[in-house]
Amino acid sequence: MADPENGRSSSDRSPSSDVTIDGHAEDGREKSSDDEEKGQDEGPPQPVGFFSKSLNKVRLQIFGLWARTTLILAVFILTVLSLYWAVLFHVEKNTSSLTVFVVDFDGRVPPYTGVTPLVGPMITQTTEMMLSAPEPHLGYDTVQPSVFNNDPLAVRQAVYDWKAYAAIIIMPNATAMLQQAVDQANVTYDPLGACQVIYVEARDETTYLNYVLPQLSTLETQVTSTFGQMWTKMVMQNTTIPRTNLQQVPQALSPAIGFSQFNLRPFRPAVMTPAVTIGLIYLIILSFFSFAFYLPIHMKFLSPSGHPPLKFPIFIIWRWAATITAYFFLSLAYSLISLAFQIPFNNHSAPTTNVANNPEEYGKGTFVVYWMINFVGMIALGLACENVAMVIGQPWTAMWLIFWVITNVSTSFYSLDLAPKFYYWGYAWPLHNSEF
Repeated sequence: MADPENGRSSSDRSPSSDVTIDGHAEDGREKSSDDEEKGQDEGPPQPVGFFSKSLNKVRLQIFGLWARTTLILAVFILTVLSLYWAVLFHVEKNTSSLTVFVVDFDGRVPPYTGVTPLVGPMITQTTEMMLSAPEPHLGYDTVQPSVFNNDPLAVRQAVYDWKAYAAIIIMPNATAMLQQAVDQANVTYDPLGACQVIYVEARDETTYLNYVLPQLSTLETQVTSTFGQMWTKMVMQNTTIPRTNLQQVPQALSPAIGFSQFNLRPFRPAVMTPAVTIGLIYLIILSFFSFAFYLPIHMKFLSPSGHPPLKFPIFIIWRWAATITAYFFLSLAYSLISLAFQIPFNNHSAPTTNVANNPEEYGKGTFVVYWMINFVGMIALGLACENVAMVIGQPWTAMWLIFWVITNVSTSFYSLDLAPKFYYWGYAWPLHNSEF
């Protein structure tokens, strides 16, 4: 049949044309299937073993990063943690920096100036001998009574004002009362009235319990033993003293003299310990981690979601102001814990030269003072963390926290008088000033 358009009949059409057309169709189908297979090949890569050749490059990279990180942490541990160990490295050598006044009033104040002193010179000689001994010893400093206007109470005031860790006072009538006891059979004689040991435990409980009081106890034992032997020999050789007198006042022979201890400000109750030790570490941690809690809130000013971003200098001022305001309330919450556990904050004041348990210099306002100390301390601790965190970022802020905790604890939990002079920068550290 003829095609009216091209004058060909359907029988004249070349069979090759049909093949070509069919070939193109088949090629199209093959390409489509190849594309599908290729698309499947480009899907997520399948997991491989640790030693697969395809991981050679990344494996070397990871090994290098792991080694570098481990080296950094090892050096950090050796450097920063050494600061904590080293603070007590020279304690035995530096024990002599714990000053103890030795003030001999014996026979130097009227009406006892006519008596030849025995007790005072013997004690001062003993302390001076200790200074030349190779063993660790306190820093005994023999001070003339005239420095204190011949007033034993002025010595107490000096200890209260932290001019010395302790003081040994030989009373003006120490020798006179002892001689009177054996000469006149004074049965009321008390050996503990001869000398006084003055200290303020609340200044630094750890230092007193570990170093000061044990050394003073050793001194007291040595003095009473040595003087007792000397005095007994003198009395027994004195035939003018009736033996009946000695029978009535045996305390005048043994121990003859003693030491009365006056702890002007005892450290109690025990619940106060966290407030001046581990609790202060928590204050650092709270100051540090508040940064992470408040950061998403602050960053909304810089995220232009429906509003223009805040200028960066104003943003910094806002962060500091908001952080300090937050510390005002957070320090209150921290301070209320001490109040809840009945640490006394409303006792009456007491004379500084008298023994008193927890007298309050500021009366009922003491808690507010305590709160403000924690507030200022939190600002000093926290703003440093805030500034460092903005500069170094993660993960280095964790290392900063460890450094900040260790340097503050090392210089506040232990007396800097016992530490090497390298640690004197600790006098400027926040925790040291918050505690002392």
